[in-house]
Amino acid sequence: MTILPVTILGEPVLHRRADEVTSFDASLATLVTDMYQTMDAANGVGLAAPQIGVGLRVFTYRMENDDGVPSQGVLVNPTLTVGKISGKTPDPDDEVEGCLSVPGIDFPLKRADWVHVRGFDADGNPLDFEATGWFARCMQHEYDHLDGKLYVDRLNDRYARKAKRAKKELGWGVPGLTWMPGVDPDPFGH
Repeated sequence: MTILPVTILGEPVLHRRADEVTSFDASLATLVTDMYQTMDAANGVGLAAPQIGVGLRVFTYRMENDDGVPSQGVLVNPTLTVGKISGKTPDPDDEVEGCLSVPGIDFPLKRADWVHVRGFDADGNPLDFEATGWFARCMQHEYDHLDGKLYVDRLNDRYARKAKRAKKELGWGVPGLTWMPGVDPDPFGH
């Protein structure tokens, strides 16, 4: 079990589509274990493989939900069917999202309140479930990482400008930047 550094906005693996997993083997099992360790050390509710520099379509999560889905899981090669996303302005008090690869910053973002998720667990067994509310938000956020998108790529114009300023002020947007969960200060103050 290893805690791995989390890549920061600008690392190329975060900005390209991840590859399909082709082997459900010991190396995948080790990756998943390391992802859980890293996610927990970072106090995250989800972690996608690209966030630790691995360009594979895998993400882990740990989130209580009302959908009858185990609160901890892994999705390999997932697909999402996303419900309608409201065109309303996101509520800055109720729809704020953050990301371990955009450490310490959060912005309001509209997401669908419902998704249908299909994929596989780490052993290659099929998974098929629906997610609602914040759990649906988590699924969409982590899935976006597998397609090379970060939540800041989806912000409305007002918040996108703020995110761009923060990126410039923090010197992000270049390869090689990481932070180490459990060693570096928690960027979200947990």
